[in-house]
Amino acid sequence: MKYLLSLFAFVFLFSCTSQKVDATYSKIEYQATPCFGFCPVFKITINPDRSAIFEAEHFNFTDKPSKDEFSKPREGTFKGTIKEADYHKLISLLNGLDVKNLKDKYGERNITDLPTSYLRINFNDRTSKNIEDYGKRGSEKLSEVYRFFEDLRKNQQWTKVE
Repeated sequence: MKYLLSLFAFVFLFSCTSQKVDATYSKIEYQATPCFGFCPVFKITINPDRSAIFEAEHFNFTDKPSKDEFSKPREGTFKGTIKEADYHKLISLLNGLDVKNLKDKYGERNITDLPTSYLRINFNDRTSKNIEDYGKRGSEKLSEVYRFFEDLRKNQQWTKVE
């Protein structure tokens, strides 16, 4: 009986510690700007409690964009809660970047029709890191983070608030 009780206590403690959320980041924000085409234009802000705001401007919900969308109003502001597994994946991607040691700017501006991405990270130690990436090709790991955010637009449950 003593061993059984010890086993239950161990399992309980282990399950509690594995549910901890990495509290390194106080806010994570990603913004994608327009290009001379149909690039999605949006901003997603994620808090440590996984609550998120998705500000959709243009080309976020159509698979076949057209020039007519340029004259339409912005698509709206949405809120939601990032799925736990997706949030942990994002934290893992960011931890793999060594964010604080990345350059502040990437990309060559000799091509004029590419979008820019902005990755803004606020840390719990009250420091922050802002990364501007013209062309979204700063590094392979950064590109993976950008694709992750672009996927969040479509693989999360968003509720329109405005």
